[in-house]
Amino acid sequence: MEKSMFDKGFENRKKVLGAQHVEKSWAAADDFNRPIQELVTAYCWGEVWGREGLPHATRSMLNIAMLSVMNRNHELGLHVRGALRNGVTVEQIQEILMQVAIYGGVPASLEAFRVASEAIKAYNAEVAEAAKT
Repeated sequence: MEKSMFDKGFENRKKVLGAQHVEKSWAAADDFNRPIQELVTAYCWGEVWGREGLPHATRSMLNIAMLSVMNRNHELGLHVRGALRNGVTVEQIQEILMQVAIYGGVPASLEAFRVASEAIKAYNAEVAEAAKT
């Protein structure tokens, strides 16, 4: 029996965003917001991120650009860390944000650089902490 889209999405979501973050988000879901968590997990992370047409690193790079242009900073920070987990380099993230300046606007790019810088530091601290154990 094929895995449900929710199960597939939950695995993809943990792989990209980190198991701790996803488990915490799921545990915090309540009767009001659980339906959107289920939809995002099955549809976004299962149906779309589960497709084989693009590798996760490419999807991460696209998300960084789109979230930067839309000024969705909380999601941007999560996806910068996810991109690093997917093998996207800091230099590639920098290049994406430079391109955002041209096609999405300098203010959006400046804010995205700020968010990305914080996310990169947090990711590096997480990796250093994990290496200690």
